[in-house]
Amino acid sequence: MKFNIITIFPNIIKSYCSETILKRAQQNNLITVNPVYLRDFTEDKHQTVDDTPYGGGAGMVMKPEPLYKALKSLDAIPFRKADGLSKVKKIFSGDVKKKKRTILLSPRGRQFDQRIAEEWSKYSELTFVCGRYEGVDQRVVDHMIDEEVSVGPYVLAGGELGALIIIEAVSRLIPGVLGNEESLKEETHTLEGVEYPQYTKPADFKGWKVPDVLLSGDHKRIAEWRREISR
Repeated sequence: MKFNIITIFPNIIKSYCSETILKRAQQNNLITVNPVYLRDFTEDKHQTVDDTPYGGGAGMVMKPEPLYKALKSLDAIPFRKADGLSKVKKIFSGDVKKKKRTILLSPRGRQFDQRIAEEWSKYSELTFVCGRYEGVDQRVVDHMIDEEVSVGPYVLAGGELGALIIIEAVSRLIPGVLGNEESLKEETHTLEGVEYPQYTKPADFKGWKVPDVLLSGDHKRIAEWRREISR
């Protein structure tokens, strides 16, 4: 699976994705993380990616031209919105089996959750547009992406952290990425209740003891206890 991240801070992406399970997943050729430097798609000597908003207002807005060129280079603009192409052309494009999605990280987008992570783990390629400043030109939203997605009801300085959250949540659902596939079966957010508490050695630490049932060796009782406490 491939993740493209369009950003003006590619080192944020590279740094995080060079550690832990994302590093191993890349080394094992299970995922590809591709930071795309937006300033490479500008034409002026200052590599400008933002400008003042029409109608006035505080802050700067990300320009549509660099984002269009970056998305075009990745073949990531949805067919139904790009250059007047129809859905019919997509059917005969020769790329039907390659399931792609282009996402803008935005506080006004739909809330990302585990259900979406599971849905997107079936895709072959996800492209993230990381906004900055006061956001992106509305024409990006209207013509260059599939949808806006938010990682929480709050505002961040940019979309990079949101993209990383989604990449990790999606990647760990790809077969082979996790060292222990069984852990997926007992995920906190896929259970009806709350995940049960976990304990490890020592059994008694400063008088704080592990529940006796977990020391009993009776797997049936342990399973019942876990189900009960997770309700």
